[in-house]
Amino acid sequence: MRWNHLSLSDGGSHTPAGAGEPAAPAALFGAADVVTRTFDTPEFRGITFHEVRARSIVNRVPGASRMPFAWTVNPYRGCTHACVYCFARKTHSYLDLDTGIGFDTQIVVKVNAPDLLRRELGARRWAGEHIAMGTNVDCYQRAEGRYRLMPGIIAALRDYANPFSILTKGTLILRDLELLRQAAAVTEVGISVSVGFTDTALWRTVEPGTPAPERRLEVVRTLAGHGISCGVLMAPVIPYLSDSPERLRDTVRAIAAAGATSVTPLALHLRPGAREWFMGWLARHHPHLVRRYQVLYGDGSYAPRWYQRRITGQVHELAAEYGMGPTRRGAHRALPERAPEPAPAAGPTPGPAPGATQLTLL
Repeated sequence: MRWNHLSLSDGGSHTPAGAGEPAAPAALFGAADVVTRTFDTPEFRGITFHEVRARSIVNRVPGASRMPFAWTVNPYRGCTHACVYCFARKTHSYLDLDTGIGFDTQIVVKVNAPDLLRRELGARRWAGEHIAMGTNVDCYQRAEGRYRLMPGIIAALRDYANPFSILTKGTLILRDLELLRQAAAVTEVGISVSVGFTDTALWRTVEPGTPAPERRLEVVRTLAGHGISCGVLMAPVIPYLSDSPERLRDTVRAIAAAGATSVTPLALHLRPGAREWFMGWLARHHPHLVRRYQVLYGDGSYAPRWYQRRITGQVHELAAEYGMGPTRRGAHRALPERAPEPAPAAGPTPGPAPGATQLTLL
């Protein structure tokens, strides 16, 4: 998505970029292609929202990607979670936005995402493949509490019985619990919560805008209590800060106690954009580790394979000890005979999706 692929948002009380508020650089926003909005409330103070009407919402993952899925939906760009290691920071540069503090405070909101998704799911060319969400930035970040895009997105996926998965650090997913249950009755739904560590002091500096790890684990517990299985992506495991045997055990033990069906470790990776921001944070908070990181990561984005294998092996052993294992692949469920809530007249009548599979993280 580039700014020149977007059009002006309709309705509401808003200020077009460059009129009435501090003007954005012309190269960013063009001729009123974006509506900027700020809210004078504590949870959104200092954050600017750029409301856009996207032309497409289902995105194909590049073939060279390491991701185990082919299609994604991302209703937001930028993220108030402000995780210093977030690999998605680089994507803000595609819009000529800052990948540091700008990524944390300049949030692009695709306000037409639910309607656009419903239209794209109903297109004849769409084959009902698995759609992953939360893989770029979190779809349940704070902005979702105001814009409420996910209920419409989940409802569209439910009505078309389209398999999907959600990865989140946000507790707001519990607001949509009933919609998730409805979707799980007609298709495969995979939910994963990201909890890389349980160290509170580390969390406060490295993931300052996220709910605390124990609150995220409470999401896992609540989902499990309502019959929705939930895995945990144990990411990132941060070298020299959260990777000691004691801390790995503490984290896996807490994940198991929350009722997670699986745990999948992922060592920290530092892609361009995220690397510079993370290393700046490291120099401020743990200067003694800077040289060790330079050696461990060299000029690459990923930790050495020996390190990744070591972390994976340790976590898998702990997971087995606490009774967790790989996520089981569920049987695909077709639509019920009764008609779902009405879909837009322009699209074809919803029908069973072809056999797509749930994202398996482990």
